[in-house]
Amino acid sequence: MSTWSIKAFELRSDFTIAVTFADGTSGIVDLSPRLSQGPLGDGFDPLCDKSIFSKVYLDYGALSWPGGIDLAPDAMYERIRESGISIVAAKGKIAA
Repeated sequence: MSTWSIKAFELRSDFTIAVTFADGTSGIVDLSPRLSQGPLGDGFDPLCDKSIFSKVYLDYGALSWPGGIDLAPDAMYERIRESGISIVAAKGKIAA
């Protein structure tokens, strides 16, 4: 198992998820900047619906949703190691 594989997660409010990686690193994944804008024509549109967002599960160490939606855990891991948070922003915006 890679150090950046997610081993546990907990849904929080407002499109955020607490994650813990295989090496014990933990932090927050914040999708609210992207999802609070509603559908924008990208792959994350279904997650704007909180009932779909809540169906998150782990698939080979990555946060995943029905319909083939997932987040790259390696990039998320690096951002969380640096600042404790990984922010998913709207297309064309820089993620922190």
